[in-house]
Formats: sequence, structure tokens, C-alpha cells
Amino acid sequence: MIKIPIFDSSAEVASINEEVMASIQDVLFSGQFILGPQVKELEKEIAEYLGVRYAFGVNSGTDALVIGLRAAGVGNGDQVITTPFTFFATSEAIHQVGAEPVFVDIDPITFNIDVKQVEKAITAQTKAIIPVHLFGHASDMSAIELVAKRYGLKIIEDVAQGFGGEFQGKKLGSIGDVGCFSFFPTKNLGTYGDGGLLTTNDEATARLIRMLRAHGSEKKYHNEMFGYNSRLDEMHAAILRVKLPKLDKWNEMRRRIAARYQRELSDLQAVIVPTEQEGVMHVYHQFTIRVLGGHRDSLKQFLAEQGVGSMVYYPVPLHRLPVYHDMEGTFPESEQAAEEVLSLPMWPLMSSEIQSIVIKAIQDYFLK
Repeated sequence: MIKIPIFDSSAEVASINEEVMASIQDVLFSGQFILGPQVKELEKEIAEYLGVRYAFGVNSGTDALVIGLRAAGVGNGDQVITTPFTFFATSEAIHQVGAEPVFVDIDPITFNIDVKQVEKAITAQTKAIIPVHLFGHASDMSAIELVAKRYGLKIIEDVAQGFGGEFQGKKLGSIGDVGCFSFFPTKNLGTYGDGGLLTTNDEATARLIRMLRAHGSEKKYHNEMFGYNSRLDEMHAAILRVKLPKLDKWNEMRRRIAARYQRELSDLQAVIVPTEQEGVMHVYHQFTIRVLGGHRDSLKQFLAEQGVGSMVYYPVPLHRLPVYHDMEGTFPESEQAAEEVLSLPMWPLMSSEIQSIVIKAIQDYFLK
């Protein structure tokens, strides 16, 4: 039986319970449950935190990607370059707007898209690039911006796993044309249900996002395009407003936990620990190691026997999913990563004692 899960929110919930319950009660008595004052204030507070002009709450990170792509002008017949080593929603959203994903392999150190290969994938149909800040580590946004500017491409940042992370002093989600966030409960800033957010600095893009999330209308009952029913609930906004001021502290706690993992696991020859590249502030949504020599699955099983949970993000790269059965091409770095990655327990309020158990179990496996 797993005694130490991959993620445990119980300590966090206990620490903010009174504030959260009071904020929920305020919403209940207000009688406003959709796009009310809590959402408006949250959008304002997040925009200020990220350093962007506009922020819009939606009902999921997936919807954020779909709406973000459409607001950036991506549609039928277009191509969008992205990584095959990410959650399916990234490429699924591209299909949802009628475009085609074009995969580029990853950098083996950061697990993010290998920017050196992006330019070779550009065609006359390429409209945008979606860099995914995987596990909380920023993609190389300087290099991506240079390529995008050279070819007139839009940048839609997938920041589902990187809220609060930085690249060269800028918050992730504030660098591209559009930023897309998820508030799924396990995220660095998560609510107790589904939720998402879009950011932009462009006024015309902001207008489109605002319309698309509300059935394609700027004025109620005056629909100008086909949109979506994708609005962040007041209840979730109220919860997120309690959590947002604590995010930097929680991210720093994640970084301290990651630093200990790095210190105590880096001597294991079959383990490669994640590192933070220059100019990046990693927020460790996941602490994902590489396990070499074909040991990944047996280590995962051994940890489970010791009561320690772990997860494989992601066991199948996107180009090998059944939905892409007719896709040509191989992406060797993504395929190798899928065979070697293992994410360890990580949450900001994880105790030193629990982390010691995790570390000892991994060390015991390689010393047995």
C-alpha cells in the first residue's frame, strides 16, 4: 500500500482552511457564481503578479490552449510546432482548432523542445510555436522568440506546469503572444477542481479571448462568432485568491525540496537529477529523474513495495499514441525519455521526514 503519494494536498488544505472556507462562504452569500467580482479581482491580481496587461479565467488549461490558439489566429490548414513529450492536451488543442501539430524533439537535459531543431520544421503553413515549460522549467524563450520573429510566427506558451517560474527575470506566460495556464488541483497554483487562465499583452488578442470564452459575444445575446462556454467559476477564483499570495513561498519550498533531492541522489550512477539552466527559475511542478540502465520500472515497483509513490510523466510520447498511428517520423530523445523518466513525491509542505524515507528507498534500491 502506498503511504507516501506522489502529491499530497492535505497539509496545504489544513494551513489555509479557515481562509478558504470564509472565501467560499462569501461567494455563497453573494449569489454571484460565474464571472463575478472574485474572477475579476483574481484576473487583476494575476496580471499584476505576472506583469501582463490582461488575464482571463477559463474553465480548464485545455480550453486555455484552444482559445489561445484561436485568439492568435490559428485555424484550418495551419501548422503549429510543439513537443511530443508533453500531456496530450497540448497537441489535442491544435487539432481542435483545425490545425496540424508538427513535432520537434526535446533537449535531453531540460525535457523541453529543442530550439535548435525548430527552424528545420517550419513550412509555409506554420503559424505558431507552442513551447511547453515542462515540469516547471522554462523553455529557451530567447531562442524561440528569435525564430518566431524571423518567420512571423505566434508564440503560445503552455505554462500548465510552470506558474511562477521565470526566464531571464520574466514570469512564464508573459513572454509569448499568449500564455496558457492550468489550475488543476496538483499544479503549483491549483484550485479544488478544474480551472484555467489566459494571458496576453495585446489588446486585440484580449478582446478575442474575452469573446471566445463567452459564446463568441462581447455583448450578451449579440454573438459575433462561434465560441465556448468556458468561464472560471467564482468559487474557484475565491480559492485561488487565497492561494496566490502564498505561491512564491510554496515555490521556494519546492525548490528547497528539489535541492535536497539533488544533493542526496546525484551520487547514484544510474540516476540523473534535473538541473536548473542558467537564467531560469525552476518551480519543480515535478521532480523528474532519469533512471538509466533499464532500471526505471523495477525502481518504480521497488518504491511501491516500500510504500513510496512515483509516476511516469510521460510513458508514451505523443507521436506514438494510437490517435497518431499514421504519423511518420521518430523522435529519439522523447522516446528515450519516456523509457527513463520517473517523477518523485513533490509538494511544497512535504516534511523532511517524508523526504528522507523517499531518498532512503531510492538509495536502498541501488545498494541492494
